[in-house]
Amino acid sequence: MEVTQVLFNAQSIDGTVRKNAEESLKQFQEQNLPGFLLSLSGELANEEKPIETRKLAGLILKNALDAKEQHRKFELVQRWLSLDATAKSQIKACLLQTLSSPVFDAHSTTSQVIAKVAGIELPQKQWPELIGSLLSNVHQIPAYAKQATLETLGYLCEEVSPDVIDQDQVNKILTAVVQGMSASEGNIDVRLAATRALYNALGFAQANFSNDMERDYIMRVVCEATLSPEVRIRQAAFECLVSISSTYYEKLTPYIQDIFNITSKAVREDEEPVALQAIEFWSSICDEEIDILEEYGGEFTGDSDVPCFYFIKKALPALVPMLLETLLKQEEDQDQDEGAWNIAMAGGTCLGLVAQTVGDDIVPLVVPFVEENITKPDWRQREAATYAFGSILDGPSPEKLTPLVNVALTFMLSALTKDPNSHVKDTTAWALGRIFEFLLGSAVDLPIITQANCQQIVTVLLQSMKDTPNVAEKACGALYFLAQGYEGEGEPSPLTPFFQEIVQSLLTVTHREDVGDSRLRTAAYETLNEVVRCSTVETAPLVLQLVAVIMMELHNTLESQKLSSEEREKQSELQGLLCGCLQVIIQKLGSSETTKYAFMQYADQIMGLFLRVFACRSATVHEEAMLAIGALAYATGADFAKYMPEFYRYLEMGLQNFEEYQVCAVTVGVVGDISRALEEKIVPYCDGIMTQLLKNLSSNQLHRSVKPPIFSCFGDIALAVGEYFEKYLMWAMSALQSAADLSTHIAGDDELVEYTNSLRNGILEAYSGIFQGFKNSPKTQLLIPYAPHVLQFLDGIYMEKDMDDMVMKTAIGVLGDLADTLGNHASSMIQQSVSSKDFLNECLSSEDLLVKESAQWAKLAISRAISV
Repeated sequence: MEVTQVLFNAQSIDGTVRKNAEESLKQFQEQNLPGFLLSLSGELANEEKPIETRKLAGLILKNALDAKEQHRKFELVQRWLSLDATAKSQIKACLLQTLSSPVFDAHSTTSQVIAKVAGIELPQKQWPELIGSLLSNVHQIPAYAKQATLETLGYLCEEVSPDVIDQDQVNKILTAVVQGMSASEGNIDVRLAATRALYNALGFAQANFSNDMERDYIMRVVCEATLSPEVRIRQAAFECLVSISSTYYEKLTPYIQDIFNITSKAVREDEEPVALQAIEFWSSICDEEIDILEEYGGEFTGDSDVPCFYFIKKALPALVPMLLETLLKQEEDQDQDEGAWNIAMAGGTCLGLVAQTVGDDIVPLVVPFVEENITKPDWRQREAATYAFGSILDGPSPEKLTPLVNVALTFMLSALTKDPNSHVKDTTAWALGRIFEFLLGSAVDLPIITQANCQQIVTVLLQSMKDTPNVAEKACGALYFLAQGYEGEGEPSPLTPFFQEIVQSLLTVTHREDVGDSRLRTAAYETLNEVVRCSTVETAPLVLQLVAVIMMELHNTLESQKLSSEEREKQSELQGLLCGCLQVIIQKLGSSETTKYAFMQYADQIMGLFLRVFACRSATVHEEAMLAIGALAYATGADFAKYMPEFYRYLEMGLQNFEEYQVCAVTVGVVGDISRALEEKIVPYCDGIMTQLLKNLSSNQLHRSVKPPIFSCFGDIALAVGEYFEKYLMWAMSALQSAADLSTHIAGDDELVEYTNSLRNGILEAYSGIFQGFKNSPKTQLLIPYAPHVLQFLDGIYMEKDMDDMVMKTAIGVLGDLADTLGNHASSMIQQSVSSKDFLNECLSSEDLLVKESAQWAKLAISRAISV
């Protein structure tokens, strides 16, 4: 097979030629994988071949070694490891040879491929000579070979974890990289590749950063690189500093003054990409200090294990003025572009983090800037003053801020309607939202919102919703936080008198001609949902009137005929928003008996609309409609049974949707809602549901996050159908046991701890539902054989000591359920288990009230079981 021609054809503009070439490559790969990979690496290494085909060959090689999805990645790794050893060493020889290719695209692609192979082989103790041969390459002249090798070392550090490479080799890699960065290196590309490689290698440098001399050397070279004449090197060097600030925070004291000088010079004088990284350094230090202060409160003294060095507090007098200057560097059109990021935005974000780090201390440094600029004729000064004020509202105490806010509020409301500049209005609306988000309902003697100014606030916000889309969107956001501030408060909300007017204005926004150009429509619906969610009994009749309005809107989206794909996408988005809105309304009206009864007249029509939405087959809408149906099932209870014959096929489709796993997860949750609503009326559908859920559990293609909710769902079904669950008991218990075993072996990795906790919680909720479902039935004895395993699981969790409060509460509850259901059949097993003594005592003395209550009930159930 002439591979060059096929690779050429695979990039052809002619669709048929391209498709045939892709087909040939696929066949070659399936019929002879070693031959396929060898010919690709040969193509990549061959200097006579055209650059396009070499580059594609490298890309296909890379994709043959790695994939984003976990299960696919695992398959590719296994496939490479099982290849014939001779073929592998030939491929690797070709790759190493290509690193010295003068063609940039060839050696650059190769460095990524080598790193992927290293990521598979080094952890398996294979290819031990790789790092040595790369290091000997670093001293190669020509410069491009050196550059390619440094790039490879950088990618390699990204692919493998630090414990795979021994310290001696780490030292050599760092030496090579840092030498490549030094100012004596004449070639810019080499120096840039080295600086980027250091960024990836920093995680390997723990031992080197603990050694004063080595650390000083690395820091000196990084700081020198921030002064390089080449902008890309300066940017990469600051990226290294940002990474060092979070990885080695505790080692920064000797360097912090120099870093301040370098960063402030860069922020004031350098090009934007460099200045942004220089600001990011201080944002990163704030993140570190906020974490330390949150975790340890003010409890630690100077000699504590994880000291806070108060870098931000010490730098305040110089840092804040520098950040305030950046706020004046706005761009003309920054509000229009959703992903916009510039120096002014970065400076404001950093200022907000500084406020969270130091609290009240920032206020006297920012207020003079605000007062000086807020009335200036130049819009940039007014906008910067408003941005500075809004940025510092999260951090300082309400006592410190409230008097300032009370003075500022009237001024800002006036600016929001009267300022001639759209940027200033945009930022003013955002700042008002921050006031409502952080200072409403805070226990301060001076309330910010009173009956007197509420009317003015609402009027101004509703008027601003008619402004340009970006201002209107921020005004919606401010109203969102305003409504949220009164959620769950006993006394009537000051917003109640304006409820109808607010809802009407928000609906008007959703129909604006220009609503499709920005996030405005989404913002308007989110705010409408919040206003409904926080509404009070007085406005219930108005919420009821809203049902028909939103149903009509949803009906209209289903009527539109032939649409272009772009229109269809917008229509799906709107349907999703409307389903979300109905979900909130259903929850609100379904939560009290008086409104629920009135709402029921619409239930059939709403369900009919949801079923039509499913027929549109769009994932985003599917998810929102599913959630709304869950709410409807909860509100209608056993009456939901009449919708099941028609709804069931969509439920099944959702459970089978592995591609859009969020839809699958939401559907699993809805099965739980429906089980609780229908109780034994769900029996006719159980075979289909349980079969699909068990199938989902055994699939390695389904995203792992869906598995914990599936276990919880077993519990919901068992609780609903009682002893009828006997049909599925053996399969369900077997799946639970293997997951329980797995969950006690994957502890220890931080990322996995959270997942492990949700997995355990799901398993425990299943056990709890099954025990409670069988309670008082003649078939209780069927559970006895499973009791030892359940107790062993509880003991295992207890011994590992890394559970969160949620798991603790569920676990001790399961112990109670087991004792309560099995009684004296389990008394000897319970008495022998660790969890029934030590774990129970620990939970009884817990400070978490829910854990304590759960433990008291378990104690009672155990003492009853043992005394029988």
